[in-house]
Amino acid sequence: MCLCGGLAEDNARIILLAVVLTAYMLAGAALFQRLESDLEIRQATEFWQVYHAFRRHHLRGSPLALQRLHELLYAYGNASATGVINKRRRWDFPGSFHFVGTIVSTIGYGSTAPQTTAGKAAVVLYGFFGCSGGILFFNLFLERIITLLAWILRSWHIHRLRRRLRKTTLTSRRISKTSSTQKPSLPDILDDDDHVDLDQWKPSVYWVMFYLSITSCIIACCAAGLYTLLEDWNYFDALYFAFTSFTTIGFGDFVSTQKPNYPYVHWYRFANFVFLVVGCCCIYSLLNVTSIVIKQGLNYVIHKLQYGNRNLAAPYLPRRQSSVSTAYYSKRRPTRLVARDSIRAEDNSEMPRRMSGELISMKDFLSANKVSLAVMQKQLYDAAQKRRGGGSLVATPNHQVLKPGAVGPLAIASEKFESKR
Repeated sequence: MCLCGGLAEDNARIILLAVVLTAYMLAGAALFQRLESDLEIRQATEFWQVYHAFRRHHLRGSPLALQRLHELLYAYGNASATGVINKRRRWDFPGSFHFVGTIVSTIGYGSTAPQTTAGKAAVVLYGFFGCSGGILFFNLFLERIITLLAWILRSWHIHRLRRRLRKTTLTSRRISKTSSTQKPSLPDILDDDDHVDLDQWKPSVYWVMFYLSITSCIIACCAAGLYTLLEDWNYFDALYFAFTSFTTIGFGDFVSTQKPNYPYVHWYRFANFVFLVVGCCCIYSLLNVTSIVIKQGLNYVIHKLQYGNRNLAAPYLPRRQSSVSTAYYSKRRPTRLVARDSIRAEDNSEMPRRMSGELISMKDFLSANKVSLAVMQKQLYDAAQKRRGGGSLVATPNHQVLKPGAVGPLAIASEKFESKR
């Protein structure tokens, strides 16, 4: 399917995203210029006032003393920036471990950096493999955390269905003649997954995003409380540091574990490490889930631009799949009781089942990473074999084909959510 002017939908999506991001960045630049520019000018003015006042009172007509002052200010600025003074050692073992942690996690505060040529060369090689391993760890965590959330939501969904069916069954048995002699029991439809494909029930991506947001906020608030207590920051600055660290932005204006002394220093360093790892993983998962929602919004805009006001955006709106109670009553009763959010059991005969673009497949989740980086490696290997004349491509797991957006963290989340492209 092509858009107006022969532009493919995948190309239209990336162009639209580039336009949106450019506008977003321009608006952000204007916002931060308005918020921070006045303070920058005021701080520069205050510095020069102090500088000229010191020069007038202590350096009258002494060029050599003025040169010494400039040298002192330059050396002090470098020593403060590199942490030589007023801070703990950078290159003892705990400091070095903190440094490699910022490399592997791609945070890069900038408070610690190698000064020697050998150290800079080591960062290039060490950072290449370290960042690769860190990204792989984040991707695997993304799969596991979404799987866990989907399992929890599926269990809660089944629990609600059991309660609903229990009430319906007990009500129907009360009005039957044999209600006093038979023991009420739940329909066996919930005990046999072969009758109803419960694995095809998919929790909404918006609920997954909501729970990931709650989890990330809890971790950030707990970490901020620890930093407020031990770093002497105010709570908002601690939250700001937690966000810039968990998102791997890492400006470096606030950095933890930098003071010369801490109470319970070893426990604090361990807790700081745990908070950074768990926080980065949760925020990474949340950002990838949110990107699915943004992608759906881009799809909606593209189809609106292509088809105008015609009602063609419905496939991208949230839809709930078939209910267990509907399937049960359709099998057990001659009169079908179709729920408001359900579909008929025989919809899979000729008409394809309506699939929502924002729901998670539990069957895909529990299939032991059938679609992951291994698929990408297999596809790349097959492509290389084909280029060498090795024949046709070998079928990959789940009959996947190499296509735009089929690799990387967005592909992992897209496969889990079965999002519309």
